[in-house]
Amino acid sequence: MNIADRIHQLRKSKGFSQEELADKIGVSRQTVSKWESEQSMPDLDKVIIMSDLFEVTTDYILKGIETKKQAGEKDESVNANIFVMIASALNFIGLIVSNALWYEESAPTAIAAGLIFMAIGCMIFGIGLACSTLNIEKAKKLFWTTNVWLLVFIPLSLIYNALFSFALAPYPLIHGASMVAFPVFAVIYIAICLGVVFWVRKKYKK
Repeated sequence: MNIADRIHQLRKSKGFSQEELADKIGVSRQTVSKWESEQSMPDLDKVIIMSDLFEVTTDYILKGIETKKQAGEKDESVNANIFVMIASALNFIGLIVSNALWYEESAPTAIAAGLIFMAIGCMIFGIGLACSTLNIEKAKKLFWTTNVWLLVFIPLSLIYNALFSFALAPYPLIHGASMVAFPVFAVIYIAICLGVVFWVRKKYKK
């Protein structure tokens, strides 16, 4: 592994994009890209800044000489993907609980129950990002590309039902709505979710 590989690996381990790393050490994104593609070498002052930022020695960045902790001690870093899984599970449960309760009881508490689960899920994800040191960028991408399909459904259903069915439910009600209402809902729902997915993938593609 050469210096370019080590900079790339350290950047990814912190969840930084090239642009984010560039901002933190005072260079352009193109400069970071050149370092990682072996087109140029960082100046010593930038190596020192990166060593503090990545919490490694300058010898590790320049020569690959590892400290004892880097070489063999137990890694106590927190992986952000764990929080993504927990948050996603809560968001999914919230959607299922909300729809199931409404189907059985048709009570507003069904909507509240689902939204509470989802709020807790999003809070856990936010806390996870604050506590984690590994895979932060990947976790953000994974969370939003999957959970947008869960988080958008209930709010969009409430708007649909208020406009076409004159009732509040966590899923679109067919009864009382026009024939074109549900297809319009489906198109808008898919368009919003795909738009978020494409935007997130573009933002975190590096």
